[in-house]
Amino acid sequence: MTPWLVVGLGNPGERYTQTRHNIGARVAERLGERLGARLRKVRFIPIEVAEATLGGERVYVARPQTFMNVSGPPVASLAKRRKVELDNVIVCHDEIDLPFGALKVKLGGSTAGHNGLKSLQQAFRLPDFYRVRLGVGRPPGSKDAADHVLDRFTKAEREDVELLIEAGAEAVETLIREGLTAAQDNHNRRGPAA
Repeated sequence: MTPWLVVGLGNPGERYTQTRHNIGARVAERLGERLGARLRKVRFIPIEVAEATLGGERVYVARPQTFMNVSGPPVASLAKRRKVELDNVIVCHDEIDLPFGALKVKLGGSTAGHNGLKSLQQAFRLPDFYRVRLGVGRPPGSKDAADHVLDRFTKAEREDVELLIEAGAEAVETLIREGLTAAQDNHNRRGPAA
């Protein structure tokens, strides 16, 4: 049985932990906690991995230790080493094209300018992996999108961020246990949970 690989995208280092760009990495951490597994460094690949089981399936939860725009090669190396097929890869990432607090589960599609997704598509040579898209909203006014995603969440957003991270981890679990349609029906939402 092919194992699953859940990837949380972000930038390494304390400076980036609480930024919008790192919400995918935080979902991976939360999923590891929910499954009772700790992220640990992998030898010879710049990536941290937690190993767990979920509904009888083997699951690797990973967080690249490279910057976002070069996260593809370590993820592809890990997938190859652990014999994970592309259709069992789930990538959790920030999404400026979704309103803050929204969540959308999908399969494949374009990168919409997301450098982490671009790097993964180049490394896998295909776009056909699952995505858990976590809405961080568009930058206000004329603010640059790159600056926006490297900002921390505002005080007013922090409570909803924690709920979104939890919802992201739950969406991954549903996707693995019950498939794409169930994950979309149960977890897709247009904004913060009421």
